Amino acid sequence: MTTVIEVRNLTKRYRETVAVADVSFSIEENTIYGLLGRNGAGKTTIMSILTAQNFATSGDVRVFGEHPYENARVLSRVCFVRESQRYPDDANARHALRMASLFFPNWDQAFADRLAVEFALPMKRRIKKLSRGQLSAVGVIIGLASRAEITFFDEPYLGLDAVARQIFYDRLLEDYAEHPRTVILSSHLIDEVANLLERVIVVDGGRIVMDEETDAVRDRAATIVGDTAAVEAFVEGREVIHREALGRVTSATVLGTLTGDDRLALTRAGLEVSPVSLQQLIVRTTQHAAADAQSEGALR
Repeated sequence: MTTVIEVRNLTKRYRETVAVADVSFSIEENTIYGLLGRNGAGKTTIMSILTAQNFATSGDVRVFGEHPYENARVLSRVCFVRESQRYPDDANARHALRMASLFFPNWDQAFADRLAVEFALPMKRRIKKLSRGQLSAVGVIIGLASRAEITFFDEPYLGLDAVARQIFYDRLLEDYAEHPRTVILSSHLIDEVANLLERVIVVDGGRIVMDEETDAVRDRAATIVGDTAAVEAFVEGREVIHREALGRVTSATVLGTLTGDDRLALTRAGLEVSPVSLQQLIVRTTQHAAADAQSEGALR
């Protein structure tokens, strides 16, 4: 596959705060990525730098093989939709879509019109009079109808209700199948978007703690539940990223794919095993990484 974004040793500092710490990764064409992590993890900063809306302190960023800053060749092929998108005070939804159509060469007006109907967007109402959900719909429509070669969605759909979010997910997949492009979704609603994602990049504390294909991630961990002594015997020597105990029952989440022999041993020991959802795995992984970082700091 062709690499469309290349990031090497990217660091962003705000005075004493390190928002992004020496991260490196690649983004391939025609793939849906999840850029995931907690609030303040560095996701928005990374996307802002990739779309030339912020500057790196150090490191190298290439989009379509070029630096994106003040580069019309690159930026006309990229769409960045964020929750805090700003529009002129006197603009209405129709104006916002019309302005977008002038910027993006692959713009599909018929698709935009259909989406506006599906999201029940009041086209003549001024932007500043729109509800949060309606404002989110404007951003989502622009992101989808732009058909940009690279589209970033920085949680602009959080203002949508559950029905509208499902419309967004459905239309994204449908249009992606007909018009493949690179999509990077940043979201807190990990389980909701999990089935959309082909690859996940997880950021925690400004660092990348996971960069894998989603199918591989799904088999990366399992939760073992049962008698404490039996659970502890089974997980000995394995990497445990979460542990809970209630009386004589323990639940332990372990990293690593379970083999046939592992599952046989679990059955013989009377232990239950359950898969870990993508959201659970990311939560447990970031908690584990934070605990390790605190331990290292305490030892210094």
